Amino acid sequence: MRRIVHRHLGKVVAGAGLAVAGTAVMVGITLPGTAGADDSGGGDATGAVAAQQAGQAGQDSGTVRPGVVEQAPAEGKKGKGSDPLTDDETKRVEQLALTKQMFSAGENVEGRRGPQRISVDLAEPNADELDATNAPRRADVTFYDYRDDSLVTRTVNLDTGKVEQTTTRQGVQPPLSHDENVEALRLLVADPLGAGLKADFKDATGEDLTSPEQQLLLNSAVYRATPGAQPSALDKCGEHRCVRLFPKVKNGPWIDARSLIVDLSARKVVKLGR
Repeated sequence: MRRIVHRHLGKVVAGAGLAVAGTAVMVGITLPGTAGADDSGGGDATGAVAAQQAGQAGQDSGTVRPGVVEQAPAEGKKGKGSDPLTDDETKRVEQLALTKQMFSAGENVEGRRGPQRISVDLAEPNADELDATNAPRRADVTFYDYRDDSLVTRTVNLDTGKVEQTTTRQGVQPPLSHDENVEALRLLVADPLGAGLKADFKDATGEDLTSPEQQLLLNSAVYRATPGAQPSALDKCGEHRCVRLFPKVKNGPWIDARSLIVDLSARKVVKLGR
């Protein structure tokens, strides 16, 4: 059954999925339906049926097979070929990519020294290495520098430990990292415009929103300015790092906060015009 309750921010949505729309040019997201609303209906339905059939078969045969938890294979310090980066490799390339100069001059999402790390990914081999059996493994380490709103990607050779390439771009907005989502939520809750979010949480749970990071789950999308479609305060979104949050009460409903945009670069919250 679809139930939409009109609340302080607009809607608290429980049950059916919430279609993401608005004036922003943004990544399309479909929020979960009933299963996501109470966190009890997730998972693969086919797998659930198979498990039920397996359990029935065991009962029919008069035997109950105990569950077996298998130990995950040990992860080596170094991967090979196109293997995913190991934890050791990830830590190593992060250290190699971030120089003292970058750390001193850069600024993260909280306004502290050092650019904000966005992602660490295994890099594609060069065109002349596609058929090579011993092509070097490389990693792309991406940072967002809030000092000048630039996206910096450094390619590190895992074999030699050298940074082989650095690219710096502005106006490029990759998906937000966990730390950026958390900071956006903090700014929203602390702002007067966040009063509706706290009221909606109270209505949905009967409790006060005192620990947003623990009490809410977050999805987000980068928000880009659309000329004439929003307040002038958001005109720099796209050049600035702006985010639209989709908070969800843990084990509860989604709270519709789509009308509120957090400009992480300017550290302010703005409400979209109607």
